[in-house]
Amino acid sequence: MLAQEDIAVLLIGAFMFIPLWIGGMAAKHSVQTIYDFFLQERKMGGIALFCTIAATWWSSFAFLGSNAYFYTQGPVYWSAIAWNIFFGVLYYIFGRRIWYYGKENHYMTPADFFTDMYGSQSIGNFVTAIMLYFTLPYLQIQLAGGAYLITTASKGAVPLKIAGFIFYLVIVIYIWVGGLRAVAWTDIFYGSVTFFGMIFAGFYIVQKVGGVSTLFEMLKETNPENLTLPGPKGESGYMLWISMFLITPIGALMAPPMWLRMYAVGDVKLFDKMPFLLALIAIFYIGPMLVGNTAVILEPGIQTPDIILPILLLKYAPFTLAALLLACGAAAAMSTANSQIHSLSAVYTLDIHQKYIQKNINEKNLLWVGRLSILFFATIAYLMFIYIPGLLVQIGLVALSGTAQIIVPTAGALFWKKSNVYGAMAGLICGIAVLFIFTLQSVVSLPWDMHPGVAALIANTIVFVFVSSITPSRKKELLERQENQRQLFSQLYEVVRD
Repeated sequence: MLAQEDIAVLLIGAFMFIPLWIGGMAAKHSVQTIYDFFLQERKMGGIALFCTIAATWWSSFAFLGSNAYFYTQGPVYWSAIAWNIFFGVLYYIFGRRIWYYGKENHYMTPADFFTDMYGSQSIGNFVTAIMLYFTLPYLQIQLAGGAYLITTASKGAVPLKIAGFIFYLVIVIYIWVGGLRAVAWTDIFYGSVTFFGMIFAGFYIVQKVGGVSTLFEMLKETNPENLTLPGPKGESGYMLWISMFLITPIGALMAPPMWLRMYAVGDVKLFDKMPFLLALIAIFYIGPMLVGNTAVILEPGIQTPDIILPILLLKYAPFTLAALLLACGAAAAMSTANSQIHSLSAVYTLDIHQKYIQKNINEKNLLWVGRLSILFFATIAYLMFIYIPGLLVQIGLVALSGTAQIIVPTAGALFWKKSNVYGAMAGLICGIAVLFIFTLQSVVSLPWDMHPGVAALIANTIVFVFVSSITPSRKKELLERQENQRQLFSQLYEVVRD
């Protein structure tokens, strides 16, 4: 008879093998070109698109960090319902336009959009630097969450450092052979098991206190502060709710994985479905809510909130079931990590290597650069995981706050003719500076307990508008071309649609 550790290792092995098999199948449909490797030739279909967006969007931040927030901060994480809806709306409003301009002007990376729309390479380079800098920490927390779950599910049979190595080895292999197509196809599997794991774990764990009704009756009597803002610590009020509502969806939308997914869409009508579908899956946050609140009753005083779910599963569930659900959590981490590694590779390969290191490189060698950069970024994230630990939600919010700043010049390029590169650069510099100042120091606090990311976004917007208003507009011929494209977009996809 197999020991518990052996069963767990077999389960983990299955979760590692299935993505490799799917990636291999995707590779058979791939074309050995940069265009296919990074954008799937702009032919991504509806099922793959929804699953890869949802699976990328729901990460360790959602699978583990959400339980911790319900446990330590009360109901503030319910802002997740609002930000899921907001993310879907943003994806529709911005995504359709970015898709159109990308198709018309052959953009492949976010920097292509900014360089062309503002007529300046400098803004494209600056956006590239921001994306690289702030995406790596978010990539780190996927590895931290996934590796921890693998180690826990195996009862230590797979040590943490080995778990992290296996985690990224699997991702590197299937992205290496299949590019974006492999990422999207594996995300169908990852997304399915992630949502199953979240909802099943919640309803299973809550039965240990007698069900949902009993849970809330007990909380009402013993821990009523967990049911209302500002939460048990008194620090999670309406401003944190607003901050998470703004920063999380905007930061995720402006991160490089979502830009590639906006470019890769095969049919513009697919954008119409995203707000509804992404809002619908917010119901799965019921699972983490039940886990976090049940833990308040069953396991008060846990010092490391991010591990609440593993603690409860290993203590209150049969080991095989616990290992299965923890493996689902690892899938959530892998589904975000694969997209981030792939998109970072695209950003480096096309925006840095091809433009500044080997300008005349042929496509075959450029494809090899893309694959080697996947290995490079996976290695960097692995080293960060080992030497720079941190709370999942805290790191996640800072990383998303950084990429969120990009929404300002994006909106300006799409909707405001007066916007220019001077305003875009000044706004971004100011926003990033405010974010760093109020994140790194604790001497001066922001009013109303405002999150540094929100303060940075406000400062960014004000400076962007002011500087753009007092400096020369974009070149006339550039604005004329963009206006013609705007009118054509309106005629094709707004006035005469369906």
